[in-house]
Amino acid sequence: MTINKRKKNDRQRGSKTHGWGAKKKHRGQGNRGGRGMAGTGKRADSKKPSIWKTDYFGKHGFVSKTPKLKINPVNINFIEQHIDRLISNGLIRKEDGFYSVELEKLGYNKLLGDGKVSVKFKIKTSFASEKAVEKVKEAGGEVVILIEKSK
Repeated sequence: MTINKRKKNDRQRGSKTHGWGAKKKHRGQGNRGGRGMAGTGKRADSKKPSIWKTDYFGKHGFVSKTPKLKINPVNINFIEQHIDRLISNGLIRKEDGFYSVELEKLGYNKLLGDGKVSVKFKIKTSFASEKAVEKVKEAGGEVVILIEKSK
């Protein structure tokens, strides 16, 4: 024969303190004494030796104040595919058989070499991959890199 076990909560109905003694005890957060590792060793000796091993006290590391340059790359095939639209918007000029491109005007600062190059470009950019420079030179163009890489 099976017996349905009653919950402890049912037995505590009407008992006012539910097994915690005085009314004051087990109220809410008031008896907790803080959150996390509060009071674990700043005073007294309770857990101080175990805290010393961790990075609980003091400042750690540093925040670099030097600005990080955000790289915004574009592939060479994107420029070639959208060349007509870019010329009509005045972002690319055609001069002496070359298409003159300043990547900063387009909103990019690095040239990548994905795709084929079929026209002559003169591209000014802050950064460029070796593959991109090689492809532009093979097509008869040139890439001017404004920021030199330190080796």
